[in-house]
Amino acid sequence: MTSEQIRQKFFDFFEKRGHKIVSSSSLIPDDPSVLLTTAGMQQFKKYYIGELNASKDFGSQRTVSIQKCFRTSDIEEVGDNTHLTFFEMLGNFSFGPIVPSADGDNPKDFGTSGYFKRVAIFWAYEFVTEVLEINSERITVSIFGGDSEKIENSVPFDEQSYNIWHKEMGLPKDKIICGKREDNFWGPTGDEGPCGPTTEIYVDGIEIWNLVFNEYYREKNGRLRKAENPGIDTGMGFERLTAVLQGVDDVFETDIFKDFVFKINEFIPGGERKIVKILADHLKASIFLTADGIRPSNKEAGYILRRLLRRILAYSVKCDIHADLFPESVDFMKAKFSRFYPELNNAKTILAVLEEERLKFQEAIGKGLKEMKKYDEIGVKEAFYLYETFGLPFELIKELARQKVKNLNKGEFEKEFAKEFEGHQEISRAGAEKKFGGHGLVLNTGELKAVNEEEMKKVIRFHTATHLLQWSLREVLGKDVRQTGSDINAERLRFDFSFNRKMTAEEIKKVEDLANEKINENLPVYFKEMSKSDAEKIGALAFFKAKYPDVVKVYFIGAEEKGNLISAEFCGGPHINNTSEIGKFKILKEEAVAAGIRRIRAIIE
Repeated sequence: MTSEQIRQKFFDFFEKRGHKIVSSSSLIPDDPSVLLTTAGMQQFKKYYIGELNASKDFGSQRTVSIQKCFRTSDIEEVGDNTHLTFFEMLGNFSFGPIVPSADGDNPKDFGTSGYFKRVAIFWAYEFVTEVLEINSERITVSIFGGDSEKIENSVPFDEQSYNIWHKEMGLPKDKIICGKREDNFWGPTGDEGPCGPTTEIYVDGIEIWNLVFNEYYREKNGRLRKAENPGIDTGMGFERLTAVLQGVDDVFETDIFKDFVFKINEFIPGGERKIVKILADHLKASIFLTADGIRPSNKEAGYILRRLLRRILAYSVKCDIHADLFPESVDFMKAKFSRFYPELNNAKTILAVLEEERLKFQEAIGKGLKEMKKYDEIGVKEAFYLYETFGLPFELIKELARQKVKNLNKGEFEKEFAKEFEGHQEISRAGAEKKFGGHGLVLNTGELKAVNEEEMKKVIRFHTATHLLQWSLREVLGKDVRQTGSDINAERLRFDFSFNRKMTAEEIKKVEDLANEKINENLPVYFKEMSKSDAEKIGALAFFKAKYPDVVKVYFIGAEEKGNLISAEFCGGPHINNTSEIGKFKILKEEAVAAGIRRIRAIIE
């Protein structure tokens, strides 16, 4: 079943049962107590608490939607088979008051009045087993097992849900799990609002649907009280459901992501699977955030977007991606999703925002590295200033600090920096709690923490070294040699190139010597922006399989006016300022990768 079929079947099923189809709300919520939209019920919060009237606004007390969602808590988890920052949530909703049918709560009532547990459970099970055709033997459920009566705001065992599943639906006892509060009690969004026990539906042990029974209202002081108008709020992760129905255990292998992942792989042939997934998630999330009007900044939702974009750019350096990922990604998202989310049609504006952030990223790196050179000694205060002012990652600062810090070993320095950072974090957290009621996410990283464990300074040196290596290879082996892929981390570079035989020891030595010769010549490294056609005319090398926009950056090594220009390549940067910053280049190994493709592994000493 395709993802588009799932969308349509979901809407058709609930529209037939009296639900009004409501478009997804923005990722920018109208609730000031939350940073971004994290659940389908957020746009309906005022209907649950009676501030707005669903019958008046929708013509029904029942609605159905597929909501765009973003969860900041999952940023660091992206790269596995299930976690996403941006995702879609299928949900059906009922707002009180409940008008019971003659026999109580009737699943055959296709009207427009409110409904509660029995109807919600019956319809969910019907949709899963009959519409999606999932065998009932694959299904297990969980319910709220109840709190201890000794705790404050204790909530009892959800006996009604248990009886519906076991006695009415015929589910065996061993397929009903009694969960704790952290597993089977949801809400509220923000610092107050509707909340209640849940029942979850699992297929082959994978949770696909969470049915929330909003029986309670949580006040700002934390006290729970019975809701005046109980309601239903369900959420089914679209990507996870699609994976189950398409028989894959990785959301990135579904038809939602598969073509996009394939496109990213064109830019980094043989790239690490985890990084490809991170790029796919972050590119999609950034485009949707931008389409909803969020702009990169140093605070609130803008900081989330900036962090994602700079993580994309940092991985572009690590993987030596010379092409610009942004244009094709924006076009892809527009083509695939604009029929559901028309805001993606504003592609030019979205792309302009992303490209502006690229320039700011490169400027921040350059300024930070320049500032670091001014210090003869660096203490914790100076390190934190570099971190806070220029957005340099701590890993980069550590590299220079180890050489310049006096009377402070590595462990002590990191400990003192962490203490300084924690004090800053407490101030930030206090401000965020004041604004977001304790529910906004306070990110505890610098803007460039996106590079994770990679040391940015080393990575940039390696990045420039790949340009030099390609030039050396072409000088020694001939102009048919072209880069086919690479991977960079803080310890080494891996460079793949087209060549049909094993290199001799003499050739390897000559390539290494040529590279070091140009390093020692202290050649300038710089870029020019020009049209793609002009770049091609001057012979700038383009990355294998990569596609480029009409205006490109070309990075040069050497100066044409001085007669020592040796390299010109399409590349997004960033790079060091001159070749002497690279250090001594040493080839460790040359080996075969595939027919006609060789690989060099090298380090910098």
